[in-house]
Amino acid sequence: MAFAQDTRVAHHSLADRAGALFRAAAEAYRRHRLYRQTLNELASLSDRELNDLGLSRAMIRGIAYEAAYGAKG
Repeated sequence: MAFAQDTRVAHHSLADRAGALFRAAAEAYRRHRLYRQTLNELASLSDRELNDLGLSRAMIRGIAYEAAYGAKG
């Protein structure tokens, strides 16, 4: 019969958890700023410039999202 002789539980301090929360919030903010910047830059292009890039206005949000957060799905 086997039984546990030693059990260990990971205990993270409040400072560790607060630091992780801060880093996650900072990363979310950075990604959102990249999304908005990409969205604004693409939206500022003319239809002709977008067409030269093989894009349409309907694609702008998806492209900005992919640039900031990675591929969908």
